Amino acid sequence: MTLEKTLIVGTGLIGTSAALALREKGVAVYLSDVDAHAVRTARALGAGQEWTGQSVDLALIAVPPPIVGQQLADLQKREAARAYTDVTSVKVGPIADAERLGCDLTSYVPGHPLAGRERSGPAAARADLFLGRPWALCPHPETGADAVRLARELVSMCGAEAVTVSAGEHDAAVALVSHAPHVAASAVAACLKDGDDVALGLAGQGLRDVTRIAAGDPRLWRTILSRNALPVAGVLERIAADLAAAASALRSGDLDDVTDLLRRGVDGHGRIPDKHGGPAREYTVIQVVLQDRPGELARLFNAAGLADVNIEDVRLEHSAGLPVGVVEVSVRPEDTGRLAKALRFHGWHVPPVPGGNSGVDQA
Repeated sequence: MTLEKTLIVGTGLIGTSAALALREKGVAVYLSDVDAHAVRTARALGAGQEWTGQSVDLALIAVPPPIVGQQLADLQKREAARAYTDVTSVKVGPIADAERLGCDLTSYVPGHPLAGRERSGPAAARADLFLGRPWALCPHPETGADAVRLARELVSMCGAEAVTVSAGEHDAAVALVSHAPHVAASAVAACLKDGDDVALGLAGQGLRDVTRIAAGDPRLWRTILSRNALPVAGVLERIAADLAAAASALRSGDLDDVTDLLRRGVDGHGRIPDKHGGPAREYTVIQVVLQDRPGELARLFNAAGLADVNIEDVRLEHSAGLPVGVVEVSVRPEDTGRLAKALRFHGWHVPPVPGGNSGVDQA
């Protein structure tokens, strides 16, 4: 069951990124979209060629949740592929639609890559978008083994890690780790709409981190949230209760509830898996002052390589109105001294590194 030919239906960010990843693996990719301009853009990026009805091994459906079922039914009527999967961020609704429309569930593997960007469209696509990311597969009880095998092969070729969960488990999980956080970030960002220039001029990296995902397409997110409304509402009610309790505590001057919330926040943050998918690790953050000019980051990474130090994470913050910025590089605690010494040797200003700094952002 080797994946040699794939059809991508929907050439937005996710569909085009999958196409680019598959092309790098030598898979023949065909592209289809109601938006002819999107197909042309994806083709220009090298994502594949326009679909003219060829039969393929696997069709990946990358369209909004409300039309996944109908798209699946149409493709199956055309016998477009041996197996089918999708990438929508909700699963219960599209599966119910497919059942209602009489789709062949033996060849359908509902899926969802947990990857994305705040930008949308084929021009934002990247072949490495899914690298190391979890990709949920939610096979129906009727789904055949061959279809699952093809879907898992696609996930592997895209560089992701397949995770098998039920549709209900999936929707509850993404409500907690994706959908509700997006709404919460939007609520924080919405407060900035009428903020004065003085306040916004003081904005730092912490605010950018909290609100980054709020830049997503509101129309797309309305569709996603409408298909996972109850699980998301439940999470938002929990968040709202904590925020209401914190506000009440601040007004009363008794900050015990606020302190409890902050402590639970630290505990919750610590449960987020690290980039390797395992338990969160403690890293030391080294701050480096960089001139805002070409080649500075490359020089820094080269110096780290010469010192035989792996940079686990990196963040860049520009200083408003100044031709300098601060780079925060996260490294293993045992590598801290060696990297700081190497960077100072190569001419960078590196402030003293506090002992035991785990890199938690102090906003």
